[in-house]
Amino acid sequence: MKEFFKIMFASMLGTLLLILISTIIGVGIMTAIIAAASSSETVIQKNTLLQVRLDREIADRAPKSKFNFNPSGYEPYSGLDEILKNLNKAKTDEKIAGILLDLSDVPAGIATVDEIRDGLIDFKTSGKFIWAYSEAYSQKTYYLATAADKIFMHPQGAFDFKGLTAESPFLKGMLDKLDIKMQIIRHGKFKAATEPLFLDKMSAENREQLTALISDVWDRMLSGISESRKIGKDELNRIADSLKIETAEDALKRRFVDQLVYKDELIALLKKQMKVEEKNKVQAVSLSAYTDVPGNKKTQTGADKIAVIYASGSISGGTGDDQSIGSERISRAIRKAREDSKVKAIVFRINSGGGSALASDVIWREIDLAKKIKPVVASFGDVAASGGYYIACAATKILADPATITGSIGVFGVIPNMEGLFKNKLGITFDRATTNKNSDYPSAVKPLTPYQTMMIQRDVDHIYDVFTGKVAEGRNIPKTRVDSVGQGRVWSGADAKNLGLVDEFGGLTKAVEVAANLAKTKNYRIVSLPEQKEWFQELIDQLSGTEEPMTRIREVLGEDYRFYRMYRELKEMNGIQARMLYEITIY
Repeated sequence: MKEFFKIMFASMLGTLLLILISTIIGVGIMTAIIAAASSSETVIQKNTLLQVRLDREIADRAPKSKFNFNPSGYEPYSGLDEILKNLNKAKTDEKIAGILLDLSDVPAGIATVDEIRDGLIDFKTSGKFIWAYSEAYSQKTYYLATAADKIFMHPQGAFDFKGLTAESPFLKGMLDKLDIKMQIIRHGKFKAATEPLFLDKMSAENREQLTALISDVWDRMLSGISESRKIGKDELNRIADSLKIETAEDALKRRFVDQLVYKDELIALLKKQMKVEEKNKVQAVSLSAYTDVPGNKKTQTGADKIAVIYASGSISGGTGDDQSIGSERISRAIRKAREDSKVKAIVFRINSGGGSALASDVIWREIDLAKKIKPVVASFGDVAASGGYYIACAATKILADPATITGSIGVFGVIPNMEGLFKNKLGITFDRATTNKNSDYPSAVKPLTPYQTMMIQRDVDHIYDVFTGKVAEGRNIPKTRVDSVGQGRVWSGADAKNLGLVDEFGGLTKAVEVAANLAKTKNYRIVSLPEQKEWFQELIDQLSGTEEPMTRIREVLGEDYRFYRMYRELKEMNGIQARMLYEITIY
């Protein structure tokens, strides 16, 4: 009898817990449904401050759904498109008095920072003020801050100004310890794309191209800082070389900042600037909340459409998602825009270091077809290199930021030989029966024969020849010239423009303007492709655990996520690659 009651009470307790959990989930779903169904707009008062914080990773495109069921509250990224749209909206919004850049870190590439900075400079044409404040300025955040009218800093804050370093991880030591030999077949003098697999430091060629790249980026940053702060570039370099700015007082003394203040003192100064009585609060709205404030509807009423197609991440076959480029999904989006008669032009926004050469060619074909019907403007973000350049080269025009990482016109193949790992580390051996000489080719557990290596080299050389031929055709330059600037070399956007790989400087906003001018349309609205998941599907994915796990991995790893991403891309490589395998971190 005692056992019976024990089982009965355990069953009752389990049922109650199940009901409780179901109720909590049900309430969460109903709350989300009500919130999503509600179309209420954020209302702001006159004389409101727009508070801009950029402490989340910035992707080119904001997620469609704002719903987040993550218990930690972690929001993986914000969208550059949304940031630029909000800055433009605030410029003509009579209720916005000015902007406070409340800066800590800006987890984005220099080209993305450049686009935001340009958006801020454009905002200032309204006559409204921009102030910047930080407790610690990194070089990127300070560069962004120089778009402001006044720069404030915490009296005990930190300031980093020493020049740029490009760092790339190398995997040879780890592969040696695991007894894995990477068999690499490549084409290109600048073979940095595969260096992490067989070297433990940069080759002379790689050091040459990276030094040129970061020198261009540093010169771009110095030019912006010099113009804003009225400090000569030579003087800025002397300060960086000597590490002259050690304290906030040093930054003030050398005119890098205008005033050292605590946060309460900043608020008092803002009240004075905005003519707010001391007893009252400064009315402020965050950048994310400002998204829901209604803007100027005139730009959204045109019958004509400009399609902005976003392609971010590694290129592969299949579907992909917002953070990876699947040739099927992107090709379908380009085809949809091409076949829609109301779409007068296409902006192809690319942020990719490349990937599968075959998948890149699939996307290239759709761009080539679209260009024959309507203007296609390629817009490069932080990186559009190797396969990322391949998919763009057929465009009518190509726009990039001077700091964009581009070029890397080269291909390679990698076949890992893990025979040593299995045999020497794990005690596992393999044997095989075959019908033909090469029926087991390629194998990951035995070395390639000279003949097999030669066959792969022929494939690599052929794809390189096709790649350079399509660049030559798309850019209308001799193939020999493409080969001379190709060879796998990485270029800055500034150099790429001089070499004819890029037509103009400009970000996403300018790309849309160029596309509209080419299409001879003024009254248009922007449509974004590929279509993103609806909020309810996002909810189901989060509740069911089928949501992209990279979100949670990124949350846990933080800055070290780049190493995991590199491992994942290496693991998923299939076929001949047109990609930058190595990760360049500029800081």
